[in-house]
Amino acid sequence: QVQLVESGGGLVQPGGSLRLSCAASGSGYRFNAMGWYRQAPGKQRELVAGIWSGGSTNYVDSVKGRFTISRDNAKNTVYLQMNSLKPEDTAVYYCNHPWATPADYWGQGTQVTVSS
Repeated sequence: QVQLVESGGGLVQPGGSLRLSCAASGSGYRFNAMGWYRQAPGKQRELVAGIWSGGSTNYVDSVKGRFTISRDNAKNTVYLQMNSLKPEDTAVYYCNHPWATPADYWGQGTQVTVSS
């Protein structure tokens, strides 16, 4: 049974940092390419960062230079280091394959709130 467990969210002031973690488990879940998504209230879920099996990464423009995605294959864990956080980064953050659809399994996500 597939499980994606996101953690590390919280309340942080603008300009602060957080590090999110996502542990993937379950037979059949291919821990190859992984991505971090976020969904703000009233908005669609968007892919903000991806990391591919060869280690290459890509980011949505709004987080470039501030967020860094990384992975530990031995632990089946993907991370998202978020620096210089802005109020518009407030959202529930999820991890999954970059090609995941709303019909796929999703974890519970982790809430990130950026506010003074």
